[in-house]
Amino acid sequence: MATVQAYSAVARNSVRRIRNRAAYDFATVHSIFNAASILHVSFAPSNPQDDPFPTTLPMLGIMASFSNPAGDHASTPLDIYLHGHAASRLMKLPKDQTDGESLGLPVCVSAAILDGIVLALAPFHNSCNYRSAVAHGYAVPVTDEKERLFALTRITDGLVPNRWENSRNPPTKGEDRSTGILKVQVETASAKVRVGGPSDDRKDLGDPNVVDKVWTGVVPVWENLGYPEEGKQNHVPEVPGYLREWREGENEARERYARMALETEE
Repeated sequence: MATVQAYSAVARNSVRRIRNRAAYDFATVHSIFNAASILHVSFAPSNPQDDPFPTTLPMLGIMASFSNPAGDHASTPLDIYLHGHAASRLMKLPKDQTDGESLGLPVCVSAAILDGIVLALAPFHNSCNYRSAVAHGYAVPVTDEKERLFALTRITDGLVPNRWENSRNPPTKGEDRSTGILKVQVETASAKVRVGGPSDDRKDLGDPNVVDKVWTGVVPVWENLGYPEEGKQNHVPEVPGYLREWREGENEARERYARMALETEE
């Protein structure tokens, strides 16, 4: 039997509340990051005395391995690649910290997916079915051209599979200069997942005045992809097959997971 690869549970990433929902294995953590539409990246300003508040930015990103691109995500350590405008503060800060002594800019990256709204007898016991993951690591600029191209391709295809090869490529010099790529080398990570239905108080469950009046259950939630609408400058008469098939398959997969989650016992 293969050994399950996982992130070490240390003080920084250990789940303390409802520990049975915690997961540290590569497969769970990596799948949540790559299924989430948006990642949130938190970092501290360069001079906390001038600005004491941390910053959190919503960004597009993907977990992948440049050194082992075909590796199994369940057993291969992955980095987080982020892209943004080269002139943005987040893209500039790591350059100031990669001086040969620093490991890069310390960041926290999180992802969350809502799978259902859980309605119990009492508001105190309401909850949500969800998948969430948090990673801590050091962000460094990606300057190698091959790795930059790898990251841009993976981020693009992470949004819509096969979009890179079905777009105008390669990037122009202007596009390349204006695009910044960061690689977050993950130090610690963990996930937390809730599935199932309501968990009600025994006293409420035994009270007919409560159970006969209050509806309980789960409202499944999934992000639905609408039918593609052509842009004003579009000259292609039909929606490409790769886009149409991905949309249909992705919607089915998202609904299937949300319904599976509400039927699963914790």
